Amino acid sequence: MHEHCGPSRYINAGGVQLAVREWGERGRPTILLVHGYPDSSQIWDATAARLAQDFHVVAYDVRGAGQSSAPHAVEDYALAYLVADTAAVVAAVSPDKPVHLVGHDWGSIQSWETVTTATMRGRIASYTTVSGPCLDHVGHWMRRRLGSGRAAQLRRVAVQALHSWYIGLFHLPLAAPMAWALGLARYWPTLLHRLEGVDAHIDPAQRKNGIHGIKLYRANVRERILRPRQRRTELPVQLIVPRRDRFVMPQLFDDLPQWAPKLWRCEIDAGHWLPLSHPQHLADKIRSFVMAVESGIEAPAPPDAGGQGA
Repeated sequence: MHEHCGPSRYINAGGVQLAVREWGERGRPTILLVHGYPDSSQIWDATAARLAQDFHVVAYDVRGAGQSSAPHAVEDYALAYLVADTAAVVAAVSPDKPVHLVGHDWGSIQSWETVTTATMRGRIASYTTVSGPCLDHVGHWMRRRLGSGRAAQLRRVAVQALHSWYIGLFHLPLAAPMAWALGLARYWPTLLHRLEGVDAHIDPAQRKNGIHGIKLYRANVRERILRPRQRRTELPVQLIVPRRDRFVMPQLFDDLPQWAPKLWRCEIDAGHWLPLSHPQHLADKIRSFVMAVESGIEAPAPPDAGGQGA
């Protein structure tokens, strides 16, 4: 377990103060790590320490989490604001070169918005996504299967809905915030150990992370699932799929080549919290992907050619 260090600096993003931490030498390629819910940037500590041997590594607490400030209104957590936050961090930590973006869970969901938004074109060199689909892609995935009328496809949607039960809970006015306020924050490391077998940091901001992070779901999920847009990227994308993910099933990514044609996919025998359970393996995957992109390889060779795709 790595000792958690405080922020290297704060960056202002439209009035929100984002706590940013950095590892490694500036001047090397920059890897930007974006955490999910209900975490803070400290979930990346072990992975960042390993990547810092070769790269300039940056992680920040998203709005509402960790040492960053927490807007109170639900609408302040819309994806457009999250993209603006990422843009502010990128401009500050790597003003002259694009960064390699890595997202986990909600950090991955919001980073899909970043890599498919025209305002960030030229600022992102590659994208590694772990356990967080694009909400628009999920909406199209569900429509296609519900519209097929085939029992097997309808069962797939039903199974994923069961795995996503918590999203409905998060939309209830008081249930989830009360759970965090009444003690779930203290119990969270124990719950993670029982569910995933991982030893999590004791996060002093856990209660804050849980309560404010719920607004990410309320501000974005319903709109994007019901009215999905065409969200495509020409960036090299590395998809890392934990096979034992309790929340995001591998089938959600079946249509991803349609949206990200330069796709590298690998599956890992792990659960949802991969940055905690397999930091070395995750760092190795990120390192080899970033080095390939830096060397000019934008897409994996076909499997029968012995290429780098998984």
